[in-house]
Amino acid sequence: MHTPIPHAPSYDNLVDRLNRSPQGAPRSESLYRILEILFSSREAELVAMLPIKPFTVDKASKVWKMELSESQKALDSLASRAILVDVEQPDGKVLYTLPPPMAGFFEFSMMRTRGDIDQKMLGELFYQYCNVEEDFIGALFANGETQLGRVYVNETALPEVHVLDYERASEIIKTATHRGISMCYCRHKMEIMEQSCNAPMNICMTFNASAQALTRAEFAREVDVAEGLDLLQEAYDHNLVQFGENVREKVNFICNCCGCCCEAMIAARRFAVDRPIHTSNFLPDVHAEECTGCGKCVDACPVEAMTLVSANDPDKPKKKMAVLSEDICLGCGVCVRTCEKGYIGLTERAERVITPINSVHRTVMMAIERGTFQNLLFDNQALWNHRAMAAVLGAVFRLPPVKQVMASQQVKSRYMEALIGRLYSR
Repeated sequence: MHTPIPHAPSYDNLVDRLNRSPQGAPRSESLYRILEILFSSREAELVAMLPIKPFTVDKASKVWKMELSESQKALDSLASRAILVDVEQPDGKVLYTLPPPMAGFFEFSMMRTRGDIDQKMLGELFYQYCNVEEDFIGALFANGETQLGRVYVNETALPEVHVLDYERASEIIKTATHRGISMCYCRHKMEIMEQSCNAPMNICMTFNASAQALTRAEFAREVDVAEGLDLLQEAYDHNLVQFGENVREKVNFICNCCGCCCEAMIAARRFAVDRPIHTSNFLPDVHAEECTGCGKCVDACPVEAMTLVSANDPDKPKKKMAVLSEDICLGCGVCVRTCEKGYIGLTERAERVITPINSVHRTVMMAIERGTFQNLLFDNQALWNHRAMAAVLGAVFRLPPVKQVMASQQVKSRYMEALIGRLYSR
């Protein structure tokens, strides 16, 4: 019988803290070993006490019961290693946030080559936790209706239709306050495992607050709009899928994903029926009567949504044609670009995909669906009354869906927007 390796209590507390957020991290020996590489035991103890919502050094100092200068030093150390995201506000104050593991400090740790940690060991552990074990990726991509990320349609494949600005990756690049480029975590991890492809490595895009923090910590390289658009075109040229943050405003990341290395694409294949990724608002339209069955679209599709079947042509019994599985299609448009004859187009989906307003809106919706909303309302777990109220709300959210008023469509619209405003203005 396998005997679990004992770990310092601080790492147990850190795992508990991670799992209070809408995006958790299922316990695993691999997870503990990852955390032991990224955090010292003391850091794990401190981070385990941090709020879910953004906080200042003053807040951290009170929670930790430490002198302000000592707290500042600890926060700066964590931010310099991209474990915390630090964003300067217009009034000069700095707000800190503990990002989730994905897209967050897991990825940040591999977004540059570094010598302060064993990246080879870390890459192997990430591969074990994310690609071999299924609990984490299943919890990340297959739980709940509202997901972390969405697909941006390949703009060079778009028909002449009205496309909203937030649906265009190019518009995200143009309007961001900051733009950063980093090494692709997924391909870096696969390179360590000697399984990487030849897609561009340094093409991971961060924007706005995340780019500001990562460039300051030298985990990203700042670029201007022109270079950002050039890199987007390079991604298009390599048939990479733009998988980005599932929000309309202030998008923080867009990954340029290949089907072989990137975890979002792997999850889309592994958990296809569960819609692990929000699709674009488009679907490919194969011109069946013209399709030659060359199979290039089948090879290019990152989630195996295209297949070849018999064309049922009595004059050409061996002729094939491409057929789309709409239920697993991302609507990325990669297949359209690969069809040299132009026999595939894009059409709008019958029902538009709903995109959360911003990261707060998405986080609240994810928390409601995953039964952790009480942790956002009662963020200070050090107070007994907050823990008690969180437990009560946790029981409410475990009721059958029909009895969960908070999960109703009404709550997801205007009422939820008002609630979010009150919740995060306190």
